[in-house]
Amino acid sequence: MTTRTERTCQIKVADETWIAAALLHRENPGRHEFTVSEIVARAEKEGIFGSLRPGVRVHALLHCVANLPPNPGRYRMLFATGRSMRRLFRPGDPYDRAREGGKTVPERSEIPSEYQDLLDWYAAEYAGGSWAAGARSSILDLRGLGRGLWSDEDPDSYVQRLREDWK
Repeated sequence: MTTRTERTCQIKVADETWIAAALLHRENPGRHEFTVSEIVARAEKEGIFGSLRPGVRVHALLHCVANLPPNPGRYRMLFATGRSMRRLFRPGDPYDRAREGGKTVPERSEIPSEYQDLLDWYAAEYAGGSWAAGARSSILDLRGLGRGLWSDEDPDSYVQRLREDWK
């Protein structure tokens, strides 16, 4: 029989960081962001690796943060909402293009079975709905929307028609 520590000692620091952030989100549905210190403390409390690795903090600060330049990893697991505030990355969030193709969630086979339900929760509840892939994430994404609405009307005629009601 293998112990929890023996089973999980191969977990990547990035995956451990994502699990800690996901647990915080699921346990605190009214909160939208967490401090890096809260993520680190949750990872330490969970003890997935057995003891807290120093890399968890740097992953929450930099390595896993989608909207920061990669240094060196290209993970897109977290999103910086402030200087030391983080939330889980959602499909459609803006990110540094140098992180293109970077991992956004852990591979199911690479995390302990007791945390695999977090992947289902993330897909169905956190990243689903209005945050599903293709959701608009920036006002700039609206550029060109409605382009064809007035394509069959001359702009000058349209303005003149609107001004007729001013009298």
